Amino acid sequence: MKRKVTKAIFPVAGLGTRFLPATKSIPKEIMTLVDRPLIQYAIDEARDAGIREFIFVTARGKQSLEDYFDAAPELEKVLRKKEKADLLAELRKTEMDSGAIAYVRQKEAMGLGHAVWCARRLIGNEPFAVLLPDDVIQGSPGCLTQMVEAHEETGGNIVAAMEVPTDKVSSYGILGVDEDTGEDCIRVSGMVEKPPVDEAPSNLAVIGRYILTPNVMRQLNRKERGAGDEIQLTDAIARQIPSEEGVYGLRFAGERFDCGSKAGYLQATVAFGLARSELRDELASFLGSLDLSERLADPAK
Repeated sequence: MKRKVTKAIFPVAGLGTRFLPATKSIPKEIMTLVDRPLIQYAIDEARDAGIREFIFVTARGKQSLEDYFDAAPELEKVLRKKEKADLLAELRKTEMDSGAIAYVRQKEAMGLGHAVWCARRLIGNEPFAVLLPDDVIQGSPGCLTQMVEAHEETGGNIVAAMEVPTDKVSSYGILGVDEDTGEDCIRVSGMVEKPPVDEAPSNLAVIGRYILTPNVMRQLNRKERGAGDEIQLTDAIARQIPSEEGVYGLRFAGERFDCGSKAGYLQATVAFGLARSELRDELASFLGSLDLSERLADPAK
C-alpha cells in the first residue's frame, strides 16, 4: 500500500548573496512577490497538495522567517478594531497550527543533499516532498499537486522537469531518457548535475520540486560529495534509477520563475501582478506606456 505524502522539507539555510544588500538583514525567502513572501507561495502550494507537516532546514540569521508563521495578536487586535476583516483574513492565512512546523539547523553549507539529509529524523520511513522556495511556479493545479498525483500512480521518485535552452543546461540537474514518448510523466534513465553543454544527455532540467522515497535519504546517509565538492541531492536520486521504484520526470503544467535570480524575480513580480484583478489594469497600462527602446538606450531614464 502506497503511503500518502504528508511531509515536506523546505531548504532555507542559504545566505541569498545574489540579493545583497537586501539580504543583509532579511532572509531571501521572505522577500515579497507582490504582497506575499516567496516562502508563502511554497507553503500554499504544499498545503494544496495535502502536506500537513512542514520541515524547515534553516541556519543562523533566519529568526524573522520563523516569526513570519507565528501568530501576531497585537496586529490582529488593531485590524479588528479598525474593522479590516479582509486584511485580518489574509493575515491568518500566514499562521500555522502549533506543531505543524519543525525547524532543523544546517550548521555548515554542504549542498542541497546535505540540507535535505539534516531532516532525516523527522522524515523517518515515509515518502516526502522537497520544495525550493526560489522556484515559484504559477499554475492550477499547483505543481506539487500534479506530482502527488503522479506519485500515486508510479509509487517512485518524482522530479519536476522542464525543457531549458541548450546553453543553460550547465546550470541545472539534467535528465537522461532512453525514449521520450512526449508523455508528461516519463521514466528517467540517468541524471547528471550541471553537465557541460557537450555532455548533457538532454535539455530536460530538474526544477525545485521533488517527491522522494525513504531510500533517497538512505543514499544521502553515505555523505558522498559530488559537483562543487558538495553533497548533491541529484546524485542520491540518480542512484535510485536502477531500483524497482525508479525515478520519473514530470513535465508539469505551469510557468516557473527563478526567483533566485534578479531577472527572474522581476519577471515573476510582473506576472503575478498581472494575475491580480485589482492590479492588472493599472500595471498593464504602465507597462504599455513604457518606451523600451528609449530606456534601453538610456538606462537612467
